[in-house]
Amino acid sequence: MQEAGIEALKLGDTIVEPSRKIYQERRDILVDGLRAVGLECEKPKATFYVWVTCPKGLSSADFTAKLLDEAGVVTTPGNGFGDAGEGYIRFTVCVDKERLREVAERIRRVKL
Repeated sequence: MQEAGIEALKLGDTIVEPSRKIYQERRDILVDGLRAVGLECEKPKATFYVWVTCPKGLSSADFTAKLLDEAGVVTTPGNGFGDAGEGYIRFTVCVDKERLREVAERIRRVKL
């Protein structure tokens, strides 16, 4: 295990750069798609999650349920992370970019 760690340290960013580019592209596809349908979200700099502000009048649990019921899209309600998470839902970018485009398209069809 130590030898693998040493080798990883020697390689530096060259070992993570390909993965970083994949996740950045996925993040951009999801965020741009969600913004295009009128949802508020920022492009995170260092995570594979995207936090989205819930539309007015919907709690995080309500918005999560609406997206699941009406679009077949699974998200995580922010209130599961404590009081500060209320008003937000969380998406992941751990799926391929075609699927992320599909997510935005499915949400576009939902009345928000």
